[in-house]
Amino acid sequence: MPCSQYRYENDELMCESLSLSALAKQFGTPLYVYSKSAILDAFNVYQTILRDTPHMVCYALKANANLAIIELLAQAGAGFDIVSGGELARVLAAGGNPQKVIYSGVGKTAKEIAFALEHDIHCFNVESIPELDRIQEVAAGMGKVAPISVRINPNVDAKTHPYISTGLKNNKFGVAYDDCVALYQKARTLPNIKITGIDCHIGSQITQASPYLDAADKILDLVEKLQAEGIELEHIDFGGGIGVRYEESDTPIDMQHLILALKDKLHARGFGHLTMVFEPGRSIIANSGCLLMQTQYIKQTEVKNFLITDASMAEMARPALYEAWMPIYETTKHADRPSQIYEVVGPVCESSDWLGKERPLAVEVGDYLAMMVAGAYGMSMASNYNARPRPAEIMIDNETAHVIRERETIESLWSNEHLLLKR
Repeated sequence: MPCSQYRYENDELMCESLSLSALAKQFGTPLYVYSKSAILDAFNVYQTILRDTPHMVCYALKANANLAIIELLAQAGAGFDIVSGGELARVLAAGGNPQKVIYSGVGKTAKEIAFALEHDIHCFNVESIPELDRIQEVAAGMGKVAPISVRINPNVDAKTHPYISTGLKNNKFGVAYDDCVALYQKARTLPNIKITGIDCHIGSQITQASPYLDAADKILDLVEKLQAEGIELEHIDFGGGIGVRYEESDTPIDMQHLILALKDKLHARGFGHLTMVFEPGRSIIANSGCLLMQTQYIKQTEVKNFLITDASMAEMARPALYEAWMPIYETTKHADRPSQIYEVVGPVCESSDWLGKERPLAVEVGDYLAMMVAGAYGMSMASNYNARPRPAEIMIDNETAHVIRERETIESLWSNEHLLLKR
């Protein structure tokens, strides 16, 4: 199991003290379930390792932006990494501190920049010269000074899926490594810009420490060049993207080893006084969540057995997008049933609508399944494709199940639409 909060007791799969089968019956399926203590445990790994170091851990909202999750992490001391004005609005609605918000993303609009400046966010991660110019223009019009950090593109291979690699020179993210010093020099001349740091984010679901350490060396080389130019920084943002275990063969990074190695590099180069910033998303939220589904049909063909569930790519897009492997378990074990190999699929009208391939399962129609490690990039990427209402979300706190998002209704799907003719 991905974390200790999920385990079998008397053949029933539990989340903390509650049966997942019972939750599925009570709240319906598909259903997202999260463990409160698993979220806090994952966040506190960062806090504990960094406790003697100036630091800020900014949870990446793109992984899962439910208000209750933001609220929980804000109360635990987290900052937030955002990529849109909507995500900033969510932080504010959940009671998060905007002065602990870092604004990333390549396409910030003037309206979004103004919104962030109104709320005095910690800094913008600038990803191009045109963006720097826009921030200066908006800040000048508001009579504000915008704090900025430059997101560098170090051309480091994160050794992950190409769709979630962000640190190579052919990616859209960040400023080309060789152009960074010139951008900082320009930023220094702008009256409504304050330079605060440097940022690097090389990808997602990274399971090796070496890409981080390689990128850190490149960052520190730039920091030395900037210092020689008289440009002093306040923080170094090492980004996020630390992977989790989906398959048994996955070997996640040893967090303590990685962070201590990064700290050693800072001290060795004389930059131990700088605040260390991290932008974790998946590594905080993924293991806390599962997606519950119910078996609707078992369809046998000459070549495959299809197990058709009421969950789909609309609720979990990762397998369709990245051919991602995600663990799937029976919520109730039946030792007396034979296991068969199934393609676990959904009802959406796309051949890419699959959740798991070649899975040994002992199930019958009506049984519930749990897709694990589903807390990240599940609901945050969910859609209403095929007019499917999005699931409810439940937060488990020991023996209590809190509804943190109501299930959408069919009627809500067209609540913002208008007929051409009155009926």
